Amino acid sequence: MPLGTTLTKFVLEEQRKFPKASGNFTDLLADLARAAKLMSREVNKAGLINIIGTTGYINIQEEEVQKLDEYANMVILNAMEHGGHLTAMASEEMEDIYEVPDKYPRGNYLMAFDPLDGSSNIDVNISIGTIFSILRKRDGGKETTANDFFQPGSEQVCAGYFLYGSSTMLVYTSGNGVHGFTLDQSIGTFLLSNENIRIPSRGSIYSINEGNARYWYPGTSRYIDKLKNGKNVTSRYIVSLVADFHRNLMKGGIFLYPKDKKAKKGKLRLLYEANPLSFIVEQAGGAATTGEERVLDIIPEELHQRVSLIIGSNEDVIEAERYWKEEK
Repeated sequence: MPLGTTLTKFVLEEQRKFPKASGNFTDLLADLARAAKLMSREVNKAGLINIIGTTGYINIQEEEVQKLDEYANMVILNAMEHGGHLTAMASEEMEDIYEVPDKYPRGNYLMAFDPLDGSSNIDVNISIGTIFSILRKRDGGKETTANDFFQPGSEQVCAGYFLYGSSTMLVYTSGNGVHGFTLDQSIGTFLLSNENIRIPSRGSIYSINEGNARYWYPGTSRYIDKLKNGKNVTSRYIVSLVADFHRNLMKGGIFLYPKDKKAKKGKLRLLYEANPLSFIVEQAGGAATTGEERVLDIIPEELHQRVSLIIGSNEDVIEAERYWKEEK
C-alpha cells in the first residue's frame, strides 16, 4: 500500500483481506489513535502545565505513580469506554479490571494496556510510549472477570504501541505483519510510514540494565561477557522499554530483562508489556522468550504477573536462550 495511506484506510483494506478481525475493529483502533493524539499533545507540553513528577501515590506494582501515568490512564479509559467495542480493560495502573459501565454498549473485545511506559523519563525529555494488547472475550456472558484476560499471548487479536518521541508513531500488528504509522501533526492523522517491518535476524545492539549485574544468574553474566568480547557489538539502554524495543525492531538487536536474584520471577508485566511486544516481534520475524519458554505460550495466572523477557532478533534470542538452558 502506498506510503502516506491513512491508518483508517489501511486497516479497512487489511480487514477485507483478513476478515478474522472484522466488525468494529477499525473503530477500536481509531479510538485508540485519538487517545494517543491527546497524550502526544500533553507530553509535548508537560513541562509547561505541571504534569511532570510524582503524585505521591504508589501503584499496584509498588512503583511511584507519575502525574502523566495517572493522566494517560484516565485518557485511555475515557476514550475507549463508550465506543461499544470493548467489554472491559485492564491497566498496569489499576489493581482490578475496569468493566465498561452499563450506560455504554459493550463489544466482544478486551484490552490490556500500559498507559505510559517509561513515564519517569519525561522529566529528562526521553521517548516514552503506550503499549496495548487486544483479546477477544471467549464467552458471550455479560459479566467480565479477570479470568477472561488469562489467555496466552498467542491468542491476541492485535497488539501495538504508540511512541512519543521526535515524532509520534503507532506500530501495530493484527497477525498479518507489523506496520508503522507516523502522526502528521499538520492534519492530525496517522499516515503509513513503515509497511511490513522486518527485524534483522542478527543485530549489533544489546540492551540490558548493567546496574543489576551483581544480581544476575551465571547464564546472564556469561552471555553478556560473550557479547562484550565480540566484534561490532554495542550497548544501548534507554530505560524506556518501548523506546529500546522500537530501536532494536528497526535496527536489529536484543533487549534483556531476565529474572535474577533480586527479581526472581522477572520484572516486566506479562499482560501489559511482554505479550504485546512478543506478538509484534514474532510477526516481524524475531523471537521472545523468558529464557526457558516462548513468552506467547504462557497462560497468565494473575493480572499483574511478572516475567523474565529476552526479546529481539531471532538469532540473538536463540543464542541467549541457550545460555539460560545450559545453566538450568
